[in-house]
Amino acid sequence: MTGQLILRKADFFTSPRQAVAVADRYPQNVFAEHTHEFCELVLVWRGNGLHLLNDRPYRITRGDLFYIRAEDKHSYASVNGLALQNIIYCPDRLRLNVDWSAHIPGLFGTPWMPHWRIGSSGMAQARQVIALLEQESNKDEPLAHEMAELLFAQLAATLRRHRFATDNQAATQSEALLDKLITALAGSLNRTFTLDLFCAEQACSERALRQQFRSQTGMTVNHYLRQLRICHAQYLLQHSELLIGDIANRCGFEDSNYFSVVFNREVGMTPGQWRHRHRTTARSVRHAEADNIGGDNNHHTAKA
Repeated sequence: MTGQLILRKADFFTSPRQAVAVADRYPQNVFAEHTHEFCELVLVWRGNGLHLLNDRPYRITRGDLFYIRAEDKHSYASVNGLALQNIIYCPDRLRLNVDWSAHIPGLFGTPWMPHWRIGSSGMAQARQVIALLEQESNKDEPLAHEMAELLFAQLAATLRRHRFATDNQAATQSEALLDKLITALAGSLNRTFTLDLFCAEQACSERALRQQFRSQTGMTVNHYLRQLRICHAQYLLQHSELLIGDIANRCGFEDSNYFSVVFNREVGMTPGQWRHRHRTTARSVRHAEADNIGGDNNHHTAKA
């Protein structure tokens, strides 16, 4: 990854002892692709944006939760009123006798599932803990680091208790109506979603729900669902050998021509062009990395 932007510990932590800190992004602006010398928990409060994580696009909005490892590369683009918080931490500096890997997917080599959702009740509890954590992490006094780590453990457990898979509708039965809608949309990537039917099932006002959705996410319901489908299509175009017509069907488009029109309008190129460009770019990166490794090996051999 020649030229890769790396966020350094020294720029975000006040001392070599500090294990945890909070980085507010109110708002989160466009941010170039980068990796870190530390790990992150990312929790989205409102607005929307495009989150690219290890070359996979995610259209993010209120309630999205990500577990980012130090080696992961990610960036933010197409942001619209996106407000989030990064809880950054250094695993090697954690001192509490806590089974951190049980709470944080991907930590210490455990299975990694980066993207989850958290409902309104969990968000409210997490927000309270994060506020206290932010206060402690900014203090320069005895026991501040210990208090911050205790609060981080509480936050990790809170998120574990309340998180659920992005399309797990059963997990949202006790959540707010908006949480149910966002989860239902995520579960409708490959099939028709009808908002009036959803509202009839939930016995709610369609107009009021549309207004609430837009005020919290910055998008209409249809725009959000379309963006989810386009992101899924981009992933399949880059990482599968499926025909474009099959990808269209898997992303909720019954007609491949209409899919191409929508994709072109949203992305600025046809699905075929997008697939060719990103596969060519990926091959170039792999070749460059292989050349760098080979050059390093030759260099070390010469020195020896």
